Amino acid sequence: MSEGAGQVLEDLQGEALILVPAMESLLPPAWPGARWIGSVDLEDLADCSRFELENHAGYERARLLVRASGAVRGFVDVPSPAGIVDRTVFEDALAALPPVASFPPAVTTPHITVVVCTRDRTLQLRGALLTILALDYPHFDVVVVDNAPATQATEELVRREFRDQRVRLVTEPVPGLSHARNTGLRHARGDVVAFTDDDVVVDRSWLREIAAAFEAVPGAACVTGLVPAGELRTPTQGYFDSKVSWSRSLVPQVYSLANPPAALPKFPFSPGAFGTGANFALRRQPALRLGGFDPALGVGTPTGGGEDIDMFTRVILAGHALVVQPAAIVWHRHRDGLEDLRVQARGYGNGLGAWMTKVMMDPRTARLALARSWGVGLEFLNRRQQAGQPALQGPPIHSSLEAQVDRLVWLQLLAVALGPYKYLQSRRAAAGS
Repeated sequence: MSEGAGQVLEDLQGEALILVPAMESLLPPAWPGARWIGSVDLEDLADCSRFELENHAGYERARLLVRASGAVRGFVDVPSPAGIVDRTVFEDALAALPPVASFPPAVTTPHITVVVCTRDRTLQLRGALLTILALDYPHFDVVVVDNAPATQATEELVRREFRDQRVRLVTEPVPGLSHARNTGLRHARGDVVAFTDDDVVVDRSWLREIAAAFEAVPGAACVTGLVPAGELRTPTQGYFDSKVSWSRSLVPQVYSLANPPAALPKFPFSPGAFGTGANFALRRQPALRLGGFDPALGVGTPTGGGEDIDMFTRVILAGHALVVQPAAIVWHRHRDGLEDLRVQARGYGNGLGAWMTKVMMDPRTARLALARSWGVGLEFLNRRQQAGQPALQGPPIHSSLEAQVDRLVWLQLLAVALGPYKYLQSRRAAAGS
């Protein structure tokens, strides 16, 4: 039963609901604080007395994303001995959730192009495309951008397994995520272009919720969504999950220069508040007028990242609104090993430092940033969980791992310091490509 992330199916006896995991895990949990991850809609509960968790072996607790008629209510953390969640226990946890506002459902369904950029990762890409093609949305197409491939594996996968007329494959020979995203933007047919990664599972309502946000805020040129952990199997995944703000921010937000948020004194230089590159959508024409993504930023360049926060900030500086839409959900499998986390930390740090360098090289943005007491880098790296976001409950990370992940902060700071050099290096490379 793999259709839909966390989809609820009724048991034949009607006394239990079977919940499927947000993402399939090939390995067992390796941490006492591990959580089974899935979701449930209150409309589907009926008279059930319990939930039964599919593929629950090794998990003693569950984290459930709760919806009410599609709207996101929040996360509950409940015991799940032997893969069973008691209805009464669930309702007690549900009662503790604060009320959350939501955008009304979309009346219109504009054509949306989904862009997935990839490079030689067919196993992950296959899973992502299967969930994208199962989306509950009437008007969309998919552009797979094969970025500087070393093999023909991606081309063969799409040709052999995805003959759906909605799917097109294009090749971008110049390496770099910004180059790939710009290629997807140029080939898009929709007025709205939704970007996601090749290692995710998209929720079936993802595009409907993106459309709802654009409809609710006509001046919006960008919508970002929720990127919760689809797997919490290892302490490394738990550490990463506890650090990122975009994985559990449940309150819809509208950001614009016309109405700057009091809670963000450095706005619009507040990258941690806006979202992440695994889940966002742009109106195509405004994005093209902005020149697309900066080819000197992003994975595949010396900077290693920063192209998403650069785009988010430029959208706002251009006078458009950016909407955070928590109901637009993309589940992500966080890095499960320490070395992978180190690579990610360096990429985040380099990308952040490079983006800060770009901001300071432009007189207009430099003046604006300095006027807001520049300190975005440390604020972003040390951003903790915000009010209303449930903490990861369970045993603390083992002390030996805690010491190692503490050193990641210094690694990130060093990477930020190298950002200016990386950005200038990447600009030279981009100019010569």
